[in-house]
Amino acid sequence: MSDTSQSPVRRGLFATLFLDHPGSVNETYLGHMRFALGFGFWLGVAAMAALVHAFVPALCETTASRILKRLQARMDNRHKA
Repeated sequence: MSDTSQSPVRRGLFATLFLDHPGSVNETYLGHMRFALGFGFWLGVAAMAALVHAFVPALCETTASRILKRLQARMDNRHKA
């Protein structure tokens, strides 16, 4: 005798951790993961460019700000129909 249904408490915790937020922005878990990983990657690139610029001001003068503007536009346009 096997019961494949999840208990309400267990489903609630699973949903809270993995499904509720992606659902609130009309995305699947994997779609949201893809967006967040890409976003995080470009934030890391922007951070590295800012660090390079901090030590050598002639390098990466506008790289971080260009990336951040592009990410902001991507977020703003994300769910427009």
